[in-house]
Amino acid sequence: MAAFIGIDLGTTFSAVATLDDTGRPTIVHNSDGRNLTPSCVAESDGAMVVGEFARKAYGQTPDKAAARFKRDMGTSAKRRVGQHEFTPTELSTFVLKKLLQDTKTAIGPVGQAVVTIPANFANEAREATMAAAKAAGLDVQFIINEPTAAALYYAFKSGDDLHGKYAVYDLGGGTFDVSIIQVDGQNVDVLASNGVTKLGGDDFDEGLRAVVARKYREATGSEMDPEDFTKNDAEQEKISLSQRQRTTVKIARQLIDITRADLEEAISARVTQAEMLCEATLDEAGIEANDIRSVFLAGGSTRIPIVRESIKRVFGQEPISSVNVDEVVALGAALYAAYKGDQSKLSAVQKRAVQKIKVAESTAKCFGTLSLSYDEARGQPRLVNAILINKGDRIPCSITQSFYTIHDGQTTVDCSVTESTAPETDPKFVKIVWQGNLDLPPNRPREQEIRVTYAYDDNQIMSCTFVDVASGRSESIDLAMATAESIDNAEIEKFLVE
Repeated sequence: MAAFIGIDLGTTFSAVATLDDTGRPTIVHNSDGRNLTPSCVAESDGAMVVGEFARKAYGQTPDKAAARFKRDMGTSAKRRVGQHEFTPTELSTFVLKKLLQDTKTAIGPVGQAVVTIPANFANEAREATMAAAKAAGLDVQFIINEPTAAALYYAFKSGDDLHGKYAVYDLGGGTFDVSIIQVDGQNVDVLASNGVTKLGGDDFDEGLRAVVARKYREATGSEMDPEDFTKNDAEQEKISLSQRQRTTVKIARQLIDITRADLEEAISARVTQAEMLCEATLDEAGIEANDIRSVFLAGGSTRIPIVRESIKRVFGQEPISSVNVDEVVALGAALYAAYKGDQSKLSAVQKRAVQKIKVAESTAKCFGTLSLSYDEARGQPRLVNAILINKGDRIPCSITQSFYTIHDGQTTVDCSVTESTAPETDPKFVKIVWQGNLDLPPNRPREQEIRVTYAYDDNQIMSCTFVDVASGRSESIDLAMATAESIDNAEIEKFLVE
């Protein structure tokens, strides 16, 4: 029987989990026998190599390897790997192919999969993740936010049913998310969620590299060669300083002492940024820090002492990390895969394990459209952003609003879809994520109804429809499909992923 799997497609490391015969989610080992696979791609003898070899290559010769590309998902930015250039989606496809191959080797046939994403991913990045998963050969119907997956596993793992409001603090290699959730047993309801797509361990590594470069300059009067203290070196010393107060590195025969205080000073602004986002998310949820029963951790960067001190400062309590913070997202995704999948393919034990699960997500952004509104003070129309879907609305959802033409004989309607992190009405402060036109019949009076519907599905992907009610003419768009970058599958298939 094909197994359901959950995949944490991480910025620095990725993991796969599945439900075992006892109905418990468990991590699937890769071909190296490890729980985590570096999310790195390198070229070797004409093949695309994913994993530890690629991670080392990235540290030594960054021009021949690619990493941290998750931060650019949904964009057309390209990374060079040897003689080739790939988009973030194409590079993610290589990683997912490797994960799928290793999983098949370890456990046999693979059925439906769920891939996780940061809660703050834009529509383009969400669809790009789905596109990469499908291009890799995965049967993926659903994606889930990383903090929600983590919360689901914590709720599942607790021996006693959880009840009340909890926080999920997810700080990995490249992204940060914080979610306030309501948990009742294994039911998880997301009340508020925020995130930063470029805040994580990678930034901390760069901060530590800057410290070492400065100390080397002060000691020698010369500039440090970046190849003498690579990104991988910085990552290793960051881990070391999370366990001890000081360490020494050798740079071109010069010994450089670095302390935990050096690291903390270098990353303090980033930690404060995360702290402020936690406070804003509590405000959005309409609760105080003392209403939070526990804080659940996810992501390897939560092991850094200054991060834990920050969490304690915001929430007034020690966070909980009773599971491996590197694995909790994948484990929760495996539960979600079984929950959302065809349960007739589960064993009786596995069915019992997931039958009580219920997950309710909410929107992470506001979506609207541009329209003209009459400004009585100025005596003329002005352009405004009309919100249809508010941040925090439960999904899936479908919202319809009516707008009206403004001129006699109007022959076209501008169809704009906007996105914002707050309910902004000023068009200057929103992002237009799609723009089109709806042609209208000629010779009509003004104030003809244009009905606008936004539908937000389980995968948090937007579909929008603009309908001229009188004529029935419409303009429909699957926003994610329109904005997602294309994947050159033929180009990817030229390479063997090892």
